Amino acid sequence: MADFSVADVKKLRERTGAGMMDAKKALTEAGGDIEAAVDALRAKGLATAQKKSSRTAAEGLVGVLVQGTKGVAVEVNSETDFVAKNDQFQSFVRNATAVALGLGTDDVEALKAAAYPEGGTVAEKLTDNVATIGENQQIRRIKTVSVEKGAVISYMHTAAAEGLGKIGVLIGLESEAGADVLEPLGKQLAMHAAAAFPMALDADGLDADVIERERKIAAEKAAETGKPADVQAKMVDGAVKKFAKENALLSQIFVMDNKTVIADLVAQAGKAAGTPIVLKDYARFQLGEGIEKEEVDFAAEVAATLKG
Repeated sequence: MADFSVADVKKLRERTGAGMMDAKKALTEAGGDIEAAVDALRAKGLATAQKKSSRTAAEGLVGVLVQGTKGVAVEVNSETDFVAKNDQFQSFVRNATAVALGLGTDDVEALKAAAYPEGGTVAEKLTDNVATIGENQQIRRIKTVSVEKGAVISYMHTAAAEGLGKIGVLIGLESEAGADVLEPLGKQLAMHAAAAFPMALDADGLDADVIERERKIAAEKAAETGKPADVQAKMVDGAVKKFAKENALLSQIFVMDNKTVIADLVAQAGKAAGTPIVLKDYARFQLGEGIEKEEVDFAAEVAATLKG
């Protein structure tokens, strides 16, 4: 008996773009483990969709807010997109983001324990929302971006309301340059980050587990070539370096001209302004990234309710 279902095959195909038979074979060889099957298909060059986190699987809203040289991004999840359009929910995300901006910490529990503008704590207001709206809601994560001198610029892609949407980006630029220079540069960088999905500011910031996973996949591909071990080792190192370059913001190629490295773009802007500009930090929150959401058969759910 197979260790996977038709739904698993469908999910793997959506994740990788692989054909039906390739997906089934990969799942069979992986004993039903979808993550292992994804890696196997990538190693064989049969996967076209490489980033699990680029698939949004949860609903809700991302809130971003900037005051002076500090900005914050907050993600609050809900079960359905209907709630994301609810005025009460939007008000909560907006207020929670404002509270987070004043905390000075990215600890979700600290935010939940903080005072809510309308009374009580953020956690108590969240509980009240769950009770009145009738749907589970969770504060998932926070990221603060700040600079000593310069500007923090925000950008919201697919905005639902002011400061609220599906993809929120913050760019922290450290510089003596004026807002007339930093604001447009920051907006371009934020739009790039929204589109290019960087995983870290630079190669050193990439997660060690992610790099190790890429190294293993590259090693499998290299082994299939049958080339000498030393050649395979160079192939693996090259593949890992390429992955790091493509996924670190500073080394990515600017999407708007498809030729300039982001670090060079920032340096050029500083040279033109007559003062250095440093891309110090960034935040990119895409709603639901990395969350696997259970697919619900609403027809069956309603039928079950009627039977009850």
